[in-house]
Amino acid sequence: MSRPAFALGAGFTVALSLPPWGWWPLAFVGVALFEVALGAAPSRWSRFGRGAAFGFGWLAMGTGWMWQLTVPGYLVAGAFFAVLHGLAALAAPGGRWRVLGRPAAHALVEALRLSFPFGGVPLASLGIAQAGGPFVVVARVGGVILLTWFVLQIGFAAGSLVSRLDAGWSAFGGVVAASAVLGLALVAPTGSGTGRFLDVAAVQGGGEQGTRAIDGPSSVVTERHLEATRSIEPDAELDLVLWPENVVDVVEFESSDALVAIAVEAARLGVPFAVGVTEDVPGRPGLITNAQLVVTPDGRVTSRYDKVRRVPFGEYVPMRGLLEALGAPVDQVPSNAVAGTTPAVIDLPDATRLAVVISWEVFFGGRAREGVEHGGGVIVNPTNGASYTGTILQTQQVASSRLRAIETGRWLVQASPTGFSEFVSPSGDVIDRTAVSEQAVIRMAVELRTGRTWYVRLGDGPFITALLVLFATVCVTAHGRSGRRAVT
Repeated sequence: MSRPAFALGAGFTVALSLPPWGWWPLAFVGVALFEVALGAAPSRWSRFGRGAAFGFGWLAMGTGWMWQLTVPGYLVAGAFFAVLHGLAALAAPGGRWRVLGRPAAHALVEALRLSFPFGGVPLASLGIAQAGGPFVVVARVGGVILLTWFVLQIGFAAGSLVSRLDAGWSAFGGVVAASAVLGLALVAPTGSGTGRFLDVAAVQGGGEQGTRAIDGPSSVVTERHLEATRSIEPDAELDLVLWPENVVDVVEFESSDALVAIAVEAARLGVPFAVGVTEDVPGRPGLITNAQLVVTPDGRVTSRYDKVRRVPFGEYVPMRGLLEALGAPVDQVPSNAVAGTTPAVIDLPDATRLAVVISWEVFFGGRAREGVEHGGGVIVNPTNGASYTGTILQTQQVASSRLRAIETGRWLVQASPTGFSEFVSPSGDVIDRTAVSEQAVIRMAVELRTGRTWYVRLGDGPFITALLVLFATVCVTAHGRSGRRAVT
């Protein structure tokens, strides 16, 4: 087998570590195979080609859900991500220093992918692949970025040992550094309980997957959730009913029949509802908001959070005018969602504060972190994956919910109209996950928690800086040694 084909196979191996396949050890195996495919000192174009093949195999398969969103976007994204990893392989030094330089270079590419292009496409990450494995605790220290470096560092070091290529003490040093990070994660703060509990009923209305908002009246979705909610019996212990993202789509919510119907159920149960609502922006045709609103039993809207991280080409179309002129089917996303500006929290009438990440936002560690920093004792993730068939995106979202719970030391409640809905413990355990398309109500009393993990305190910045310093140091050192050998 040629080395580029071997690198492509290594990328596919990494992809199989991701949900829905979920064989997390294959992330380490795939990276190790990539190291073998690269070798100790390939030519410049060989490094680029093998790196691009690795990135394409990994990310084209892991982001397969994007095909249903935009076929041209999927093809462009696959090529773009492949080029990024090709550039990382090109930039990293060869020789003995490669075992430190290559993990740093590819981890920096993944850090870039969290924010670029169009605000980031943080799917199919090595962090998501580890959500079901024992090393996920590293996220408590440094989030997905540190966890990504950890997987890459162990994988590249293992590959250099398996291939018996001389990596000197750098391979040993990389393993020691990764082991030290894991040791820190095992003793890092996890947050603490308050002794107060929030009894939450998460509602999943059910229905067919693969349906877009433009495919039928939104009132059908709203009615499914009302129907499921009517199965809940009044209970003095119940504190909150959580509905998914944008299951109500109206011109103006506070004057809508949907609010009246929801208020009837809130009054019957005697608890507030947190409801996902899409509504028009007053006076700005073609613009909408995607918000989570708190509706009290007396029919008032008392708290609101508008989604900040929107799905490119799903909730808004970047460069809409240009793409429309080129004949792109931008009419499939007829309105652009406006980004919110408030902190990622909502408040219940009793002053209980919840952190909120709406759907796509759960893939970004910074959104949940912001909500916890502002006092959120529980994280809620109202979502809507009804546009997609299959379970690639949905299972990766569950994995991301697990990461957010571990990173912040908080319980997380996810509610979806067609699946998956579940509760996630602060240690990342998934409880009462629903099936796709079923109508269900899941209920659990989750503890309100306080305290900050190291990731909540530090965020991503220090770890990106550390990777930049490490990569620069390795490159300068490797170049210096190479120069001295040439002079000799």
